[in-house]
Amino acid sequence: MTDLVRLSDLIEPEASALGFELVRVKMMPSEAGDGGEALQIMAEDPATGQLVIEQCAALSRRVSDMIDAREEAGEVLIEGAYHLEVSSPGIDRPLTRAKDYTNWAGHEARIVMAKGFEGQRTYKGVLGPLDNGMIQIADAKSGEAFLPINEVHSAKLVLTDALVAATKPLDMGGADTIEEETEEKADD
Repeated sequence: MTDLVRLSDLIEPEASALGFELVRVKMMPSEAGDGGEALQIMAEDPATGQLVIEQCAALSRRVSDMIDAREEAGEVLIEGAYHLEVSSPGIDRPLTRAKDYTNWAGHEARIVMAKGFEGQRTYKGVLGPLDNGMIQIADAKSGEAFLPINEVHSAKLVLTDALVAATKPLDMGGADTIEEETEEKADD
């Protein structure tokens, strides 16, 4: 089984070297339908909260080179076939760090608690402030709840108009310019 803590510890400096913050490292079934796995890395540029394609490509190259070097030296980081996916967290981003809950307080989120958590398992509502490791959420069904951050299985923002309005747009420079390529055929 892949040690995600170890992978995260190795990937973090690669992201930091590019000026990015690591949001999540996760192994998941490959969408290619080949039975393999995907190593999903989400990172963000602190200035924008997102990554553009060129930034994803740069991080992908660094991580791939690091994994290749370690595997050539005999270390097995990921068993079996896998492919690497590097992406921006997106608008309806996962909440994986304490600072995510603080930064997105006032926005709607969906939080699923770990199995064995006492009380309801899924909460959906507006995030309140994070205090002493407790997430405050105004759940639409049960009212105000305080959830221990260390018992969260998964959490993500819910796409709303308010969230879209609060999200910094990517640099759209040049988006209104269309370049057309023409192919000239030589006469025979």
